[in-house]
Order: sequence, then C-alpha cells, then structure tokens
Amino acid sequence: EAVTALLAALAALALVAAPAAAYEAVAVPDGGALAGSVKFAGTLPKLDPIPVNKNRDFCGAEKPSEALVVGPDRGVRGGVVKLEGVARGKKGSGDVILDNARCVFVSHVTAVGPGDRVRVKNSDAILHNTHGFLGKPTVFNLALPNKDQMIDITKRLQKPGVIRVLCDAHPHMFAWLVVHDSPYVAVTDERGAFRLGEVPPGAYRVTLWHPGFRQKGIDKDGRPVYDDPRTITREVTIAPTATATVDFELR
Repeated sequence: EAVTALLAALAALALVAAPAAAYEAVAVPDGGALAGSVKFAGTLPKLDPIPVNKNRDFCGAEKPSEALVVGPDRGVRGGVVKLEGVARGKKGSGDVILDNARCVFVSHVTAVGPGDRVRVKNSDAILHNTHGFLGKPTVFNLALPNKDQMIDITKRLQKPGVIRVLCDAHPHMFAWLVVHDSPYVAVTDERGAFRLGEVPPGAYRVTLWHPGFRQKGIDKDGRPVYDDPRTITREVTIAPTATATVDFELR
C-alpha cells in the first residue's frame, strides 16, 4: 500500500510539473479577425527627454522619451494587444528585428510569438550591449561591437512574459520585448491601430498591455522610472470569416 501511495503521489507530482502544451499551428479555413485601436483620454503627461552620457558625438545630447507616444488623433503607439488562450491556430512566421539604431532601440516595444524568428541588430558604428531581463534573471546578454552585426535570439525566448531590454553601454537606452504563447499578438502602430487575422472562431479574452508612462524619478543609472504597466482586458466573440472590433482607452 505504501508503494502504491508513493507511485500515486509521484504521478500526481509529474502532472503538476508537466509543462503546458505547446502551441499547435494548424490551418484556419474559417478564421475571423480582431481589429481596433488604443486611444489616450485626458491630459497628456509631460515627459522629460532622456540625457545621453556616452558617445554624445554620435548619439546626441538627449533622446525623447518613448514611454508614451501619441499621434495627432490621440492614437497610442506601442501598446501590445494579446488574444488569450489560443492553443491551436495560424502559423507564426514573422521576422522580428530589435535594432540598435542611432542610439535607441527600434522598436521601443516589440512583440513575438511562437514561430517568429527574432534577432538583435546593431546599425551603429559604436559598441552596443543588448541585455534582456525577464524579471531579474537574464534572458540574453549580447555584445555587438560591429556595425550591421546581427545575433539570433529565437531559442532564448521560450518563456512567455515581458522582457525589459537595456543597453549596458548606454544607460539612456531601454525597450520592451513581449513574448506571447501564441502568434495572436500585435503592437499598435502610430495611429494606435492593431489587427489580428486568421483567428479560430470562438469567445476570448483580449488584453492590452502598455509599459506605463507617468514618470516617477530616475534609477541608479540615470534611466527614467515610470509607473507600473497598464493592463486592460475585454471579452470578445469572433465569428467565422467576420471581423470583431475592440477599442481600448488609456488615461
């Protein structure tokens, strides 16, 4: 009986410890779409430019803050929209490049899903060191001393979450890399718009993530510190071959 109980306990532990099922790419012949926008409501915060303290002859004296970028129609660039709980659906096949260009990360917010090829690039003729953290642990730490150097990091992005990206050589530089568990993730454009296609019909939660934009001070390296990320969740039903619309508002 003791042996039986032990085997049962080990089996239960194995179930708990088992990793979540991997996303499965399948054909979506009757897929729908999700479209919408992120707008800013209320008074826009004033964001101070970020001083540059190294390679100023190349980088310039300061860089504008990209914590909140709002277009003329109040559309918010750089919000991440994620469809939650999609286990089977379209194939991810994006070619994603996080570029060190003119001493900023391009783009400031990047999203990736399963099947995407992700690389870090240095477009500048100076040393950059691109360092990604998922919480406190390091996910990648890459020295890129040469112009047009590129390093593939796809295999390092196995765990969904929000990676904070810094340049160890230039304290003014930082960015965000959002790793999702399916390809159904998008970053809003300069108009605040997004669109996700080939969505299997069904009812879903859709989440907006934004890194936060109200300045709270500076850290020990001189980087600005902003308030906590904003997360807004909506419910949506996507019908076969139809487009559902979800709009978000930041304030």
